[in-house]
Amino acid sequence: MYAVIQDRNRQYRATKGDKLTLDRSEESAVGATLELPVLLLADGANVKVGTPLVAGAKATVKVLQHTLGDKVTIGKYKRRKHMTNRNKGFRHSHTVVEVLSIDG
Repeated sequence: MYAVIQDRNRQYRATKGDKLTLDRSEESAVGATLELPVLLLADGANVKVGTPLVAGAKATVKVLQHTLGDKVTIGKYKRRKHMTNRNKGFRHSHTVVEVLSIDG
């Protein structure tokens, strides 16, 4: 059994016990449980598609940790302009959650 769940503007395919990396959620502390809406439920040949949500279905997830993604470096180069050492870096903030149950 799997479900397509929604967290803010993104959708994730999840099964029970999966660990998902979501965008950073500042309002949720480590160890907290969240309920996310379900867009699609599939159990073999039995598929329920919501319009836009499946009525009465929810996914319960537990926040495991807040992490940072891999560093992405951006460098600029213009020939003969002495811009070779202009580098910037960025690390995206993530929240790692574990799917406890999918009810529907």
